[in-house]
Amino acid sequence: MTSAQVDDDTEKAPEEGYERGLGSRQVQMIAIGGAIGVGLFLGAGANIAKAGPSLIFMYALAGVIIFFIMRALGELLLYRPVSGSFAEYSREFLGPFFGYFTGWTYWLMWVVTGMAELTAAAIYVEYWFPSVPRWVTALVFLVILFGVNLISVKLFGELEFWFSMVKVTALIGMIVIGLGVLTFGFSSAGDTAAVSNLWAFDGFFPKGVGSSLMTLQGVMFAYLAVELVGVTAGESEDPEKTLPKAINTLPWRIALFYVGALTVILCVVKWTEFAPGVSPFVEAFAKIGIPAGAAIVNFVVLTAALSSCNSGMYSTGRMLRNLAESGEAPAAFKKLSSTKTPALGITVSVLFMGIGVILNYVVPEKAFGYVTSVATAAGIWTWLMILISHVLYRRAVDAGRLPASSFPAPGGAVCSYIAIAFLLFVTGLIAYDADSRVCLYVMAVWALALGIGWLVLKGRNPQVTARPGQEAEFEKVG
Repeated sequence: MTSAQVDDDTEKAPEEGYERGLGSRQVQMIAIGGAIGVGLFLGAGANIAKAGPSLIFMYALAGVIIFFIMRALGELLLYRPVSGSFAEYSREFLGPFFGYFTGWTYWLMWVVTGMAELTAAAIYVEYWFPSVPRWVTALVFLVILFGVNLISVKLFGELEFWFSMVKVTALIGMIVIGLGVLTFGFSSAGDTAAVSNLWAFDGFFPKGVGSSLMTLQGVMFAYLAVELVGVTAGESEDPEKTLPKAINTLPWRIALFYVGALTVILCVVKWTEFAPGVSPFVEAFAKIGIPAGAAIVNFVVLTAALSSCNSGMYSTGRMLRNLAESGEAPAAFKKLSSTKTPALGITVSVLFMGIGVILNYVVPEKAFGYVTSVATAAGIWTWLMILISHVLYRRAVDAGRLPASSFPAPGGAVCSYIAIAFLLFVTGLIAYDADSRVCLYVMAVWALALGIGWLVLKGRNPQVTARPGQEAEFEKVG
């Protein structure tokens, strides 16, 4: 199996069958592309309608928290780069159950994110074919991507590199054109484009601070893929160099692609002209008066959604294989097909992603909101496990029980405590909102199912659920 196959996977593979061979070129471009997804391209439309220009501040605030999370993860990864990083750190610092729970929940996050990407892709196709039902489009894309994943993943990493290149280039182009409209006043939006659009229509917080805060759950969904930077870089040929560089460039990526892009768009087109369910980038180009530009942007965001779903399919299959290697999933998931793909894991994951197709048939208008809220809840759990593991790791370092990392997080554990408080606050907002609250019910059922699974696992294989001593843990991963 070539190193290109593991370039963009969300969960590090078992040591057998995968290589550390990711070059700096792929790490940096995929790291940049990982900050650009359907949450920005599509989700921002509904959030602009809820919060107006203050959404810019929400993205900036959440971006600071994401940086805290990534620096915590970076410190852990350079302390001990291991297969299945999120689950492994939870297992080491919190116990076997938390490793098991985190591994499966991260798998759920990407399955549900795949549903969101399929839903977004179906919405994008409506731009050209409004009469085609969303569920039909979602099903067609699901089947096509499933087939692609089973045929070959030989060029997976390189393809993801170019997908990221397309997203980055297109977004920078949008920003440049928007700045041109603001500066030189060309296009049909030139007469009304102005920086004052950020406060001229009922102020910077037109719906109130409370309404702006309610967008944080959608904003956090937009950042879900950003932790790929750490895990992907952790599989590189030289993680000591590539990982710090990838993480330390995160602030400018957030500033440019999220805060910068939204600021430009909301200056060019007043916030009252955006609506939920429509990509603000596509809408902005239509308002500017470049129809071909809007179609091109729509194609770019469609490609981005399918790319992410494609990546998620392969990654979820790999996660199941990793869990099986740890004895926390059926052994059948460890097997590779003749084309060196975890075919059974991919198949099971795709079947679960098919629930997104059903949602698009039953509740097409609410499907995107439902799946993004569930993905956000699963992502918040993963981030909390990273942060809590980091706090416990720093305690162990301070006590002299563990060696210090070569990439310490600024402020020690203080920033992790701040991020934990913020994530708990977002969880409270999710519980408060009637539409998104359903995800907490889903997570409760998920937790119950995993709890039952743990009891079964404990009965059949007690050594998997026993917390090993520190020496055994080092021996296991050494």
